[in-house]
Amino acid sequence: MNAPQTLTPEAIAPNVEGATPVMAQYIQLKAQYPDALLLMRMGDFYEIFFEDAVIASAALSLALTKRGQFQGKDIPLAGVPAHAADAYIAKLIRLGHRVAVCDQLEDPAEAKKRGSKAIVKRGITRVVTPGTLTEDTLLEERGANRLVALSSRGGVLALAAVELSTGDVEVLEVAPEQLGVQLSALRPSESLVADRLIQDEAIYPLLKTYGGVIQPQPASLCDPTSGEARLLKLYGVSTLDGFGAFSPAEVSALGLLAAYIDLTQAGKIPTLKPPARVISNNYLAIDAATRNSLEIDRTQQGKREGSLISALDMTVTSGGCRLLLNRLARPLYNPADINARLDTIEWLLPRRTLRETLRHLMRSLSDQARALSRLSLGRGSARDLCVITQALTISETLASQLNDARHQEHDDLAGDPPAIPQEIDGIISALVPSLPLSQLRDKLARAVVEEPPLKLSDGGFIRPGFNADLDEARALRDDSRQIILALEQRLAAETGIAIRIKFNNVLGYFIELSAKLAEQLQAQDTERQFIHRQSLANQVRFVTTELIELDGRIQRAAQQGQALELEIFEQLREEVRLAAAEIQGGHDAICALDVAVANACWAEDWDAVRPVVDDSLRLEISRGRHPVVAAALKSQGKPFTPNDVDLDASGAHAARLSLVTGPNMAGKSTYLRQNALLIIMAQAGLFVPAKSMHLGVVDKLFSRVGAGDDLAQGRSTFMMEMVETAAILTQASERSFIILDEIGRGTATYDGLAIAWASAENLHEVIKARTLFATHYHELSRLEERMKHLNNLSLTAHEHNGELIFLHEARKGSADRSYGVQVARLAGMPPAVVSRARDILTRLEEENQTQLRLDDLPLFSASRTPEPASYAPSKVETMLRSVNPDDLSPKEALELIYNLHKLL
Repeated sequence: MNAPQTLTPEAIAPNVEGATPVMAQYIQLKAQYPDALLLMRMGDFYEIFFEDAVIASAALSLALTKRGQFQGKDIPLAGVPAHAADAYIAKLIRLGHRVAVCDQLEDPAEAKKRGSKAIVKRGITRVVTPGTLTEDTLLEERGANRLVALSSRGGVLALAAVELSTGDVEVLEVAPEQLGVQLSALRPSESLVADRLIQDEAIYPLLKTYGGVIQPQPASLCDPTSGEARLLKLYGVSTLDGFGAFSPAEVSALGLLAAYIDLTQAGKIPTLKPPARVISNNYLAIDAATRNSLEIDRTQQGKREGSLISALDMTVTSGGCRLLLNRLARPLYNPADINARLDTIEWLLPRRTLRETLRHLMRSLSDQARALSRLSLGRGSARDLCVITQALTISETLASQLNDARHQEHDDLAGDPPAIPQEIDGIISALVPSLPLSQLRDKLARAVVEEPPLKLSDGGFIRPGFNADLDEARALRDDSRQIILALEQRLAAETGIAIRIKFNNVLGYFIELSAKLAEQLQAQDTERQFIHRQSLANQVRFVTTELIELDGRIQRAAQQGQALELEIFEQLREEVRLAAAEIQGGHDAICALDVAVANACWAEDWDAVRPVVDDSLRLEISRGRHPVVAAALKSQGKPFTPNDVDLDASGAHAARLSLVTGPNMAGKSTYLRQNALLIIMAQAGLFVPAKSMHLGVVDKLFSRVGAGDDLAQGRSTFMMEMVETAAILTQASERSFIILDEIGRGTATYDGLAIAWASAENLHEVIKARTLFATHYHELSRLEERMKHLNNLSLTAHEHNGELIFLHEARKGSADRSYGVQVARLAGMPPAVVSRARDILTRLEEENQTQLRLDDLPLFSASRTPEPASYAPSKVETMLRSVNPDDLSPKEALELIYNLHKLL
């Protein structure tokens, strides 16, 4: 009620009449970034005014006060200490705000030289958004933070992604039905979207669910020609040909990223890797629903604990963890590429001593990719230089260790030793620095102290002896106390008075005496050597010409020393930036080595094996284990029951579809998910927890496991189930792997059974994919007699003395009952309800009221639904479908009309 009235700076930006100079400065800067909260550096605080102050005070629980008035209204004010600004900015970012950071661009002393009323020059040094974070304090250490851009040209969608903190850039064309797959794999923190695409009813829901914070972008930024110009400027090249051939849609998406980086980084150019063109067919496609149900990188509650990555992650570097997560998010499809990764792990597995040495060395590494990014954007510190130095030193040691292992193998084995894995060979090459980089490393080691201060302004981060001018300035600064003491002693001897020289930031060095001693000094000072400066209640202060000159020399020495240190830092930073490509290559090699060593260690701990991966249509797993559940049980001292699976999409060696039955709590869902997770691990190039595994590569992985609704879209649990099942039946191919759990359970019994039956029939006869189909419709078990490539499996349980014992073992054959009443009792249902349910169940079974006579149903009259008559579009329709009206110039539109007229 008593809060100051708020003003919107956007409304008053054109008119700053009546504002104080500082307020006018704030209003003008705010007008440049109207959609961001503006934090303005004012001494030791970042201060926030007007409507921004009201928003920030509510978001950060800050005190909302006021400072002065503008146009007759109070100006709201909130502020945060500069030393703690990162924590407050992080909270604002998590709440979805953008933050414009305004810093002082000059020393206040420089402003005073222009006049007593001059204000310090200030400017926006960066705009902090969810997808452009680079500071360790704002980033998740072991997680990626991506900014993506979505654009469309000529009816083609393209998706570009950048991780500014590490410099990774990629771009790909994406079909509309695959957009959810790609967004859920990238998990962007922020998405730039051409404003026209936001209006697309098929695209916007996907962006809203998987795109993070959505930032609409004007159509003018989506033009490929201007986008190419921005990319050339960003990379400092004259042509993009060296990066590969990009389509207009891909250039448009990359151009959106370049424009946003230029805006948010206030013109600073980050060090980015060349954009990698991703071919989606090179990876195993996992749709968003499947990714969510399998809990690859987080559980359905959004937690890392309990996910696949938490069970597998034994990496010791943050970059290695991010790479492992990326490989699990995008498993490979090409068997040769998969086996190259597996070769590396197999080579490392028996070399335990080497692995321990490598892990010990890598464990001491900091995140050099993020340090390099901060340095390139002008936000780095001397500590980031130390990170680069340490990484370059350890990289060479890692390469030496790998080389020694290779040579030792050559010496120990008679004849020709087995070839070293290709990936290991590439890692060694990337870790050995070139001569210029080795010289830069040595220079950095000579220049920067081992434990530099956190801030550059604190000084003292350049080693003594590195620069003679800096040493001289420091000597004068550091010896000033001795010089002052000597001057005190000489003046005391000359005057016979106990002279004491003091210092403050206002007067500099001065002599301070009591009033009585001051009278004695002035009485004998016939030459007027001592100049009166200030009188206090009990003290009088003097200076001398010599003291004034000495003070000036000391102050200049301190300033000169600080300026020299900053100049040396900038020179070193620029040399590091010029070597960024090779440094990034070494970082990538360390990450790949960390992932391989970590999985070898994990494989040893869990008795995991190398999967056989080829182009067949097989899936054969012997004694497979669920990596997450097995780890949870092991931590409780309990065993995990392993299980087998044998499928063949061709039907030559095994069934292509297995119907899985059994009671609730017997482990059907665990069994289904387990086999899907082992496929992901195998195609990510990791060893798997099993006795053996033979996998013909999978192109698409589908999972319909678990129940959930989508209230925002007005979809019930059953509707969501049908939507997800429809996606599977329309997108799966012979090379896909599908797990289905309880299809049709959310509706009437006969309806559900009919849907489950028809789905199983379609999967078996039409799609022919490797499928595990769990169901409680025991009537479906009769399909084994009717379908050539279908078999029954059951997760077993036994009833003993009224107790239900789950064996969690998959066996051939079907279950005869679901034990639902027994499970209800285990769940704590009231005994009276359980007893009544048992009576009703007995009566229903005796009367056979729910038993269907399958032989009477015409379900096998046709195993394949007749295809609708084919329809060939006309040439006019074909041409119109390839045209996007928004992309046409007036001349192109006129030419299109003439061409259409000719076709008619």
